[in-house]
Amino acid sequence: MKFRQTALNLAMMTAMVSSPVLAQNKPTVYFIATGGTIAMKIDPVKNAPVPAISGEDLLATVPDIGKYATIQVNSLSNVPSDYMDPPRWIQLTNAVQAALDKPEVAGVIVSHGTDTLEETAFWLDLTVKSSKPVVLIGAQRNASSSDFDGPRNLLNAARIAVDSKSSDKGVMLAMNNQINSARYVTKTHTGNVETFNSGQFGIMGEAYPDRVMYAYTPVRRLHIPIVTGAMPQVDIVPMYGGADGASLRSAVDRGAKGTVVQALGMGNMNESMFEGVKYALSKQVPVVIATRVHNGRVLPNYGFAGGGKTTFDAGAVMADDLSPAKARIMLMLMLQSGVSSKSQLQAAFDR
Repeated sequence: MKFRQTALNLAMMTAMVSSPVLAQNKPTVYFIATGGTIAMKIDPVKNAPVPAISGEDLLATVPDIGKYATIQVNSLSNVPSDYMDPPRWIQLTNAVQAALDKPEVAGVIVSHGTDTLEETAFWLDLTVKSSKPVVLIGAQRNASSSDFDGPRNLLNAARIAVDSKSSDKGVMLAMNNQINSARYVTKTHTGNVETFNSGQFGIMGEAYPDRVMYAYTPVRRLHIPIVTGAMPQVDIVPMYGGADGASLRSAVDRGAKGTVVQALGMGNMNESMFEGVKYALSKQVPVVIATRVHNGRVLPNYGFAGGGKTTFDAGAVMADDLSPAKARIMLMLMLQSGVSSKSQLQAAFDR
């Protein structure tokens, strides 16, 4: 009996010693936690999810992650992603870039709320410069749920971050075993765990139990350095049946340095909104035309007053296939870098 107890104690001591050694032999991945549903639990008083757990807490729910990587945690913030804004994006870019610049870091994981996850992914894809992978994750179910999807997404993100095939893929979003590119990914369902997809271009890869598999590498990418501490104001104005253009003129009068019109179809609007576009352009405020349609490009096609060709001829920029939210980010970053002419902006959106 005494011999068995001694052997058991020795085994426990060996396990305690060998576990850190095992982790030290794995690639280092930086994990930046920013909040969102993945960091929420049910508050017993409010009976609703609220920010509650840190990056370290989330990491503790995934004990198997040590098989793949040594994780360094930075609990940068714990806010709903609805609170994300340019100052927080700048802070996040700096944190991600600083981590990637460390030779020992193989990649970065960012946990984030799903509501603006696609915007943050595109922002980082434009502002971070590295061949190393950046993997964004979130969760549709909070940490109080019995089927919490956060741990699986974090484990898959670690596997993706250390996989040699993940180099030069840009910023990726990994949830529900699927990998989407930052440019095209969008949230498509309010509650389903399979909420993110990339429309007609499809997911770029999947995380299977045995390996990470990629179908393609994104080619439409652009790097825009951050050169200022404060981003210019850029507003999105929606076009809808009966819109009068007042919101667009008001945005300009309130000091917007750029505007994005969420137009219809290939980039069309009525005459009242078209007058608003011409008003903005007369004030030297760039206007980018995007569409509320989920797939396809905006084009200078239709020639009626307010059609895409008329707004383009008046001086507006076509957002190509970027969503209004992502077109806003592109315009904001181009303006802060000193680019404001139609030709230069159009060239950036066409890349």
